[in-house]
Amino acid sequence: MPFPKADKIWMDGTFVPWDEATVHVLTPTLHYGYGVFEGIRAYPTDRGSAVFQLRPHMERLLRSARLYPPLDTIPWTVDDLVETACELIRVNGHDAGCYLRPTIILSYGEIGLNPIPSEPQTIMASWEWGSYLGEDALVNGVRVMISSYRRIGKNTIPPAGKANGQYLNSSLAKVEALRAGYDEAIMLSEDGFVAEGTGENLFVVHDGVIKTPPLSDGPLGGITRTSVMQIARDLGFEVVECSLVRTDLFLADEIFLTGTAAELTPVREVAGYDIGPRGPVTEAVQSTFIDTVRGRVDRYADWLTWVTDPS
Repeated sequence: MPFPKADKIWMDGTFVPWDEATVHVLTPTLHYGYGVFEGIRAYPTDRGSAVFQLRPHMERLLRSARLYPPLDTIPWTVDDLVETACELIRVNGHDAGCYLRPTIILSYGEIGLNPIPSEPQTIMASWEWGSYLGEDALVNGVRVMISSYRRIGKNTIPPAGKANGQYLNSSLAKVEALRAGYDEAIMLSEDGFVAEGTGENLFVVHDGVIKTPPLSDGPLGGITRTSVMQIARDLGFEVVECSLVRTDLFLADEIFLTGTAAELTPVREVAGYDIGPRGPVTEAVQSTFIDTVRGRVDRYADWLTWVTDPS
């Protein structure tokens, strides 16, 4: 089913009706995936809609653009993009929360592999979107497989950037998992270490210690990942970044995935190995995370940008 439309999409300073927000079919981004993007969530709170980690997401968008010139030549600053996101949410009336997708693409200009002659274009959309892996999954968890597709290598495409084209790698793994009857896939690095899910970072719990793959093993430096690590440490859990192999998943006490779309989702099964229902560590961290994004934890209030009062 297509996701629900909103009223407007922002395109380089102009709010355009949803169905009129178009680009040329010969944009190099369509043909080669040359673009960068972010996924951001806004949540309903007692003070109205609030965006989780809005500024860090926009900062990462511009860092990604630096890896893919000439995308880094857009005129918009982080402050501009933050203000635009809030205005877009107000324009579309997303008081109950929404998903935001800012992206920088190449406009019509050059169809060859040289992107430099093309002008970059900045676009931002918002729409209502529920839990990526399903509301039930937030409690009962998901079933995952180990993908036959390896996570892109560090010297193939920069894993530190969030580029459009690199997600072909993730899509292949996702389709493989769905066709095999699983909800999600875990991807290994070129060296055989656990990297991440198709669009999520991964955490494993062993004897009360929370472990997650280091960025050197290929996962994206997730903003939700960093936030969850901080929450877990503040709750008194030990959090360790260390290389993991597939047997660490099979023998885990608990496993959970994090990301803007997936939020914090438990894993109940890995490739036929039963992990079990949501465990106490996962539940504690997940509960605080949910309270945080809903504006109920003063300690992390600066992680939220309130749409009606950005200050």
